[in-house]
Amino acid sequence: MPILTRRNLLKASAVTGAYGVGLGIAGKFAGNAAAAAEPRVMKTAKIEANLADGGATKNVLTYGEAGMPPVLRMKKGEAFAARLINGIDDPTTIHWHGIRLPNNMDGVPFLTQPYVYTGDHFDYAFTPPDAGTFWYHPHCNTLEQMGHGMTGVIVVENPKDPVFDSEVVLNLRDWRLGGDGQFIAQFRPRDAAKSGTYGTVRTANWQQQPQYDAPSGSLVRLRIAITDVTRIYSFRMDGAEATVIAIDGNPVPQRFPLDVLQLGPGQRLELAVRMPDNEGAIVKLEDIKGTDPKVLATLRAVGSSLKRDVRDLAPLEDNPVKKVDLGSATRIPLALSATAENTADNSICGSLGYSFWAINKVPWPGDTPDPTAPLADLKLGKSYIIDMENLTPHSHPIHLHGMSFTVVSSSSRQVQPFVSDTYLIQPDEKVQLAFVADNPGDWLLHCHIIEHQKTGMTSYVRVA
Repeated sequence: MPILTRRNLLKASAVTGAYGVGLGIAGKFAGNAAAAAEPRVMKTAKIEANLADGGATKNVLTYGEAGMPPVLRMKKGEAFAARLINGIDDPTTIHWHGIRLPNNMDGVPFLTQPYVYTGDHFDYAFTPPDAGTFWYHPHCNTLEQMGHGMTGVIVVENPKDPVFDSEVVLNLRDWRLGGDGQFIAQFRPRDAAKSGTYGTVRTANWQQQPQYDAPSGSLVRLRIAITDVTRIYSFRMDGAEATVIAIDGNPVPQRFPLDVLQLGPGQRLELAVRMPDNEGAIVKLEDIKGTDPKVLATLRAVGSSLKRDVRDLAPLEDNPVKKVDLGSATRIPLALSATAENTADNSICGSLGYSFWAINKVPWPGDTPDPTAPLADLKLGKSYIIDMENLTPHSHPIHLHGMSFTVVSSSSRQVQPFVSDTYLIQPDEKVQLAFVADNPGDWLLHCHIIEHQKTGMTSYVRVA
């Protein structure tokens, strides 16, 4: 269920896996501490689902036997394990987006693990240190597999979190469906060379404009994950006071009211929503990007007012991300650009057959055992600053695997120094992202507009 009260939230937490915190660099990210956890079975499947008015959509992909991939609930400080069983025709993996885990658990073919072929399985076990909202998806044939449904939300709970009256989790994504409710071509080359190919049906939790009840006058923790392959959102809340408490799984340094906040694919948002006092009042979460505002989901106030006050809400505990030494940090130049190179096989696990995008003027050259030299060789434990510049006329949500960075400054806007794993860089923007290279291995860095990723805007860094 995407909505939980305090009582069933605790019940749900007791029967799912979790995370743990170890000691030192090796202990913090080591997978062996999770070995005792009972594995959660994650079997991929092809199903039919009611996504649009045209009838049941065939060839929908998911984890489980029916419906949307489950919301995985875990606990900070406890182990988590999962067994991926591949029941679909294509090879696949699971990437645990935003979670700082051991490199061999990161789910990237050719960098961290082999394919999981049809009928095979792979065991994931890790003890990451962070609480927050994350998500999971394949990193193999991603445009097809993600576009057909294989995206799910992860909630990592912290027992020290403040008490909310209820919680709503929203998985936001598009579907490329025709008038008969069946899948159409997942992308168009002319759109892949621009902002990406948008879906035709928009959903929250695989429903169009779902509604959830919450107590009148209560505080709702609204967790939002953008699992779409293309769409950038400009969020607005109508009918209630909404306070931003976390972005991309990490508490914001200073809470602020949600006026309009723009986030891209791969990013997550947590809001404290103060429900209206009047029973029956409707609260709308809207996307106002573009000329046609879209209601994504609604909340309905029910019962007598609880008269809660968001100012009484205790702050979220910071995640244990290492502080950067800006004075000694080494700079890493990173330019996002278009490319004229024709590299047909230029993606991780499956190609779209085109090259449109590049990092530092180099499009990802293709899937080989040693595809290319890393963007940078980083020394374990040292501080770095990525000097990222967007030379294109389009926005790009850039995601770094395995580590979290702090947004230091931007050339185009005032930014809070928030901790994240995905940054939506605007056209012509220059931004500084600082991090400590505290997780050894080869870590992917790419645009999370999947058509951009799969047509060249991909690289990796090596930490050793």
